Amino acid sequence: MTQTTESSTRDRWARVREQWDERLDAAQQSVVVSWASFTAMFLSVRALTHWIRDGHGPSGGGISFGGKHFHHYNIGIALFAVVGGIGLRGEERHRHHPATAVAYGSAAALVVDELALLLDLQDVYWAKDGRKSVDAAVTLIAGGGLFAAGLPFWPHARRALRSR
Repeated sequence: MTQTTESSTRDRWARVREQWDERLDAAQQSVVVSWASFTAMFLSVRALTHWIRDGHGPSGGGISFGGKHFHHYNIGIALFAVVGGIGLRGEERHRHHPATAVAYGSAAALVVDELALLLDLQDVYWAKDGRKSVDAAVTLIAGGGLFAAGLPFWPHARRALRSR
């Protein structure tokens, strides 16, 4: 990449950042970051669990404590508790901090990924029936949520990237 191209790319992203700050307040930014985190965590956990199931990583199909399988929804619930504590007792700057939004979106993904287990109280994580449709639906919801949450921002970002 030439120096001019790098400078042009940097300028475009600076304009996008400027529009991000100008068009979205802290709460709206948190929603977009949360949805993006949900999507990234959901896809990452699905990929990781498939990788483990294919015989990679920890033997026995995941993490166990005292012979009991440790489901990742437990991590999600713990993250929800932390975010709830920040919401109840945290300072305003912590409530809308990107890390709080990332924790919330990640927690939601960890719980939603094992929703069938929580609904049926049976370990049906790898059941073929309905699993693909659940994955597709949650992925669409994540993408749609990210789009909807950023509606005040996306047109301005597009213009900023197009302008010279």
